[in-house]
Amino acid sequence: MDIISAIILGIVEGLTEFLPVSSTGHMILTSHFLGLEQTQALKCFEVVIQLGSILAVIWAFKERLTSDINLWIKLIIGFIPTAIIGFLAYKHIKELFNPNTVAYMLIIGGIIFIIVELFQKRPSYTPTTNHLHNLSYKQAFIIGLSQCLAMIPGTSRSGSTIITGLLCGLNREVAARFSFLLAIPTMLAAATYDSYKNRDIFITNLDQIWIFLLGSAVAFIVALAIIKLFLRFVAHFSYISFGVYRIILGLVFLLFAPTII
Repeated sequence: MDIISAIILGIVEGLTEFLPVSSTGHMILTSHFLGLEQTQALKCFEVVIQLGSILAVIWAFKERLTSDINLWIKLIIGFIPTAIIGFLAYKHIKELFNPNTVAYMLIIGGIIFIIVELFQKRPSYTPTTNHLHNLSYKQAFIIGLSQCLAMIPGTSRSGSTIITGLLCGLNREVAARFSFLLAIPTMLAAATYDSYKNRDIFITNLDQIWIFLLGSAVAFIVALAIIKLFLRFVAHFSYISFGVYRIILGLVFLLFAPTII
């Protein structure tokens, strides 16, 4: 992998990891257009640049994370379902990685986003949870349970948790904030497990570690900016535009599916 490809993939990772649009789908499509084969080395690179995105969330919410023990309890409660199901279904999850699955889940998720937002636009609807500290343990668990759906490529971890958060009565901004925070234990665990399972591949590609770290640094910078911009966006606008975008991207995937992977 060359420096330009590493930077481009780092940008794409940072842009899409926390938006409800499927970072996996974007990484597959970008790799295809860059002419990169879906090798084990590329997958290891993607694990490393995800760490950059994780560090961006930790940095963005560092004050809240270091002062709110109750928040950590809710994050652990939300993480437990994903940890159990993810560990048990790890091998089966990897078998689902193909362009058609990504395409269909992008489209389905986009339709659901639009339906949920239209439901919330009713004059009679009022969110019941408008502050993160009011999030209940039950809501945290349900949102965490929905995160398991993101194991299906193209679903989007942030997409599934934000949609479920909205359905649980969270307003748009609180749903986004908890989704970002829930990524910390989830993505750290996934990255650690993937690194352990692929440790031999990492050792084989140690000569490219500086390229891996470059991509991770780019992902960190871009993700940090996106987190702040996204929270400002959802405070004033709905998620319908993301639903439309997902449907369009899904159709693009179906168009290029025969040539990807």
